[in-house]
Amino acid sequence: MAEAHMLDLKETLLSNASFGPQEIYVIRQAISDDFTHFTELKEGVGLLEQDTDRTPASQTRLGIGQFLLGRFQDAKQTLQSADGGALAQFYIGRCHFEHCDYAEAMASFEAAKTAGYNADECNLAIAAVHRYMGNAEQALATLDNMFGPVEQSAEYLYQRGATVAVLGGNLPEAVALYERAIQANPQHAGALFGLAVENDRHGNDDTALELYERASKAFPTGVGVLINLGLMSEDRNDFGKAQLCYKRILDCYPDHPQARLYMKDASASGNVLYDEETQRRNDRLAQVLNISVSNFELSVRSRNCLTKMGIDTLGDLTRTSEAELLASKNFGETSLYEIREILSSKGLTLGQFAHEKKTADPPVDTSHLSPAEQALLDRPISDLNLSVRARKCMVRLGLNTIGELLRKTADELLECKNFGVTSLVEIREKLEQHNLTLRGE
Repeated sequence: MAEAHMLDLKETLLSNASFGPQEIYVIRQAISDDFTHFTELKEGVGLLEQDTDRTPASQTRLGIGQFLLGRFQDAKQTLQSADGGALAQFYIGRCHFEHCDYAEAMASFEAAKTAGYNADECNLAIAAVHRYMGNAEQALATLDNMFGPVEQSAEYLYQRGATVAVLGGNLPEAVALYERAIQANPQHAGALFGLAVENDRHGNDDTALELYERASKAFPTGVGVLINLGLMSEDRNDFGKAQLCYKRILDCYPDHPQARLYMKDASASGNVLYDEETQRRNDRLAQVLNISVSNFELSVRSRNCLTKMGIDTLGDLTRTSEAELLASKNFGETSLYEIREILSSKGLTLGQFAHEKKTADPPVDTSHLSPAEQALLDRPISDLNLSVRARKCMVRLGLNTIGELLRKTADELLECKNFGVTSLVEIREKLEQHNLTLRGE
């Protein structure tokens, strides 16, 4: 059965029979079902490239094959010298879109629509272009002007969800639209990715991982899906799976800098022996230590004293001695008893990790900042819209606000697991957008 499927894929690409959206779907589905068929696609494209006497129609086939391989520049050049039909115009638009040439993409999708390509597919592509150009309102207007069965299609529901998410203010609606898109097509990669990202942001790691894995089975697979799945796999010490994710990116984009760097990190980490049970115990302990003291019933006096001392979590308490607590004004034996009971319920004690007590980061000089820039310091780090890897490192470091991030040096950030030079460059670029820098820079 597998061999027949392989032959069908090659035949679909190389035959002189009709070639359109349905045939492209067959190729994509074959590789989605079994990624080893990706090699068959490469071989088929190679055979077409060797044919020096290609017809305009076979030129279109070649260009679309190159597009599916991720060779967007080659695909665009091939398609521009193809038959000039609606299919070629549509995929020229897709090539422009992948290269972020949005104005050219828009023109090509309009040309494809004029030439007779499915109007709904063209309008959905145009809505996506508007969204990526920062014109979310225009994207929504384009979608609002679409009527009929397309409104129940997975792609329409996904585009609408992604647009609502960009507009902000109604995350539940965006999530509901992603979920409806997946109901319409359980394999829709865009909707699966959108839903995975939202779960990832809210700490629903198991759900996010399952959604990323489902999205990764689609072809072509988005780089963002594979990067995020690779990072989550690394966090779970599944370095083999992480390397497979990065390899799939490098199969299409051999010079992809982020994938190359992450592959190097995952390969190095994958050779380090570790005790899985110890790792699990440490992870569970870390979760307990990060529990906020506000989750427990405390007297007003105890709560006020802890606030004054800057004690926010159970971890902070384990790094504080009884003597330090009793030295605080208004903190007496009754409050001390409350604290002991709370820690005991979690198998912890006061001062248990006092040897790990961190020295306070030096204050940040904000005298050169405008009032608006100073106000940024109290905003959550999430406002920087960091990548998954950088965001998880912020969590590990216990950094919640932009001001807390500014107290760190580059070297201190690089000491965090999985935080490399790429993440550091990203942090610097995000801060630079707000005229901010890390400590010592």
